[in-house]
Amino acid sequence: MKIPYRTYLTEEEIPKQWYNIRADMPEQPAPLLNPGTLKPLTAEDLYPVFCEELANQEMDATTRYIDIPEEVLEYYKTFRPSPLIRAYNLEKALDTPARIYFKFEGNNTSGSHKLNAAAAMAYYAKAQGLTSLTTETGAGQWGTALAMACAYFGLDLTVYMVKVSYEQKPFRKAVIETYGGKIIPSPSDTTEVGRAILKEDPNTGGSLGCAISEAIELSLKDDKCRYALGSVMNQVLLHQSVIGLESKAAMEKLGEYPDIVIGCAGGGSNLGGLMAPFMQDKLTGKANPRIIAVEPASCPSLTRGKYAYDFCDTGKVTPLAKMYTLGSEFIPSANHAGGLRYHGMSPALSKLYHDGYMEATSVEQTKVFESAVLFSKLEQILPAPESAHAIHSAVEEALKCKESGEAKTILFGLTGTGYFDMHAYMQYNDGTMTDYIPTDEDLQRGFDKLPKVE
Repeated sequence: MKIPYRTYLTEEEIPKQWYNIRADMPEQPAPLLNPGTLKPLTAEDLYPVFCEELANQEMDATTRYIDIPEEVLEYYKTFRPSPLIRAYNLEKALDTPARIYFKFEGNNTSGSHKLNAAAAMAYYAKAQGLTSLTTETGAGQWGTALAMACAYFGLDLTVYMVKVSYEQKPFRKAVIETYGGKIIPSPSDTTEVGRAILKEDPNTGGSLGCAISEAIELSLKDDKCRYALGSVMNQVLLHQSVIGLESKAAMEKLGEYPDIVIGCAGGGSNLGGLMAPFMQDKLTGKANPRIIAVEPASCPSLTRGKYAYDFCDTGKVTPLAKMYTLGSEFIPSANHAGGLRYHGMSPALSKLYHDGYMEATSVEQTKVFESAVLFSKLEQILPAPESAHAIHSAVEEALKCKESGEAKTILFGLTGTGYFDMHAYMQYNDGTMTDYIPTDEDLQRGFDKLPKVE
């Protein structure tokens, strides 16, 4: 059978349910804790912050499959199914016996996988009778996706964008505003937490933790408004499982199954979605694929972080989550993988990593862009810096196959396009891009401020 470059499912083959990976985990992640009492939270405790249905999904560890609402499925049809692509040209250039596939999520205006979760969150907010949402965004993909979904479902949106990314990617602002969203560089003087952060460091470039704090503070001032998070949380991994479910269905059509599944990792949305059905097979003993999380060396939460309870935001207003973390006050360097500049990792993915079900590696920025440029020349898609982390690891694994002679099947997630990241490519091309790796002393300052939880 000649495997095509691109394999598409039909609209009728879009998954009708999301998969909840926690239903098959032998041990559950530690519960979210109330930051004031340190007692486990209930779904009702989250209602002031999240839509009620999303809060219920957040706390649901037993329902294996959750129906995708018909309205969300109809919206998915505007940009799904996404293609599964065989990277023939990359295989040839590497002279590897490995078969390399990637799931391309960039076929929408946001240029990323983020629209999968944004559609669900905007739908549930509208169904509850809310009128607006707030959120944070790093590279801008999530903010753009939520702006698109809010425009579709008729909601107002305020986006706090990490200041350094806001300055690096001015056209993200234009797209978000075109879809009706309001965008504010974070930290800002529009919130109490933003003003406090600026008072301590007026020149800070911000972080996702800062932006989360500001967005939550704004949402709590309006009972018709809720906060929507683009990564980390269980509800996001649930909605992103459509990526992996489609990938598995397409590979089954081709008679393929991945030996290795690779995803970039910041908060966990893309990796969690891509790996979902393959991790299910691993957890239930049906198969044993290697699953690899790839993170930036400048923000290495899995590879160098502590597995401990921490705040999910810099302002310390969120619940405490047990996760791999660099400390909520850690401000990463201004590298170009803005969507991966988060101090922590999804509690569910952290637990799976801690229990040995997946691996993690970190990569310097210049190596990532070297792989991104190689890939773009061969496969004709300019990848986002975040996605390029997965590309780099896929190249490394394919070269290992060249050395061993093993014809392994590799699947990685191409989370999005890099068309708003031209400043980064310009720096790489003219040789001014630099690498930053935090020292042990840098990280220890964040660890020293972790909350004390028995």
